[in-house]
Amino acid sequence: MHPFRLAIEARDVEAATALLAEDVTFVSPVAFRPYTGRGIAAAILRGASAIFDDFHYINEISQPDGRHHAFVFKARIGDREIQGCDFVRDNENGLIDEFMVMVRPLSAAKALAKAMEEKLALIECEVDLV
Repeated sequence: MHPFRLAIEARDVEAATALLAEDVTFVSPVAFRPYTGRGIAAAILRGASAIFDDFHYINEISQPDGRHHAFVFKARIGDREIQGCDFVRDNENGLIDEFMVMVRPLSAAKALAKAMEEKLALIECEVDLV
C-alpha cells in the first residue's frame, strides 16, 4: 500500500501532509482553480479530515511505473454518502507532486463544497470555491 493511504487510514493527517512535495498541485472537486503549494494542500487535507465521517478507502490502483496511484473511497458528510477517488502522482523523490480529488454524486459534492468553505474560513485560508 502507498504511504499516503496508510497515513490517512491511520488518521495521521500530519504524516499524510509530510508526503506532499513543496510545489504540490492540488485539484479540488469543488474549486475553480488548482492550488499550488504544500501549505494550502495541507490545510485542505486537514479540513477534509475534519468533515468526513466514516472515511475509508475501498480500493487502490497503481500503475506499473509506481508513480501514479488512485485511491477509491467512501465517506459521509452529514446525511450524504459520498464516493470518490484520490489520484496522486509521486515525484522522483517519492513525494506527491500532483493530487486530484473527484467525488460523486452532485448532492454530496455540494455538501462537500459547503462544509469545506466553512472549515477553511475557520482556519483563515482563502480559496475560490464554486
